Amino acid sequence: KLPLDGTALISVKDSDKPKTVAIGRDLMEMGYRLIATRGTADYLEKNGVKVSAINKVKEGSPHCVEAIEAKQIAFVINTVFGEQSIKDSFSLRRSSLNQNLPYCTTMAGASAMVSALKFVKEDDLSIKSIQEYGANL
Repeated sequence: KLPLDGTALISVKDSDKPKTVAIGRDLMEMGYRLIATRGTADYLEKNGVKVSAINKVKEGSPHCVEAIEAKQIAFVINTVFGEQSIKDSFSLRRSSLNQNLPYCTTMAGASAMVSALKFVKEDDLSIKSIQEYGANL
């Protein structure tokens, strides 16, 4: 289920940071609050996206996994590069799974989720009978 409001946690590898700007702007325009790990937050802020910084787990408390476990996060966008960052993101992935949070591991996936959120938030999605659809023809 896609969250229609709340806070997005963003932590991406350096090569994905430029793509994160448009996603961050879209999420802001839809009313989401953004939290990002320090490097991602700095990049987003320099590019005009309002975001709060949060620590990675290895940087100490308060950190992103604590925020997930406290149910402060609606969904996660996290891309990694290299063996160490994959290991570092294990607790982030695990806590997201435990909380049943949507979790995007690619920018293509994040972009698709943002497009879906736009569609759901902007369009009147309702359940109608086939007769109601026929009456509108």
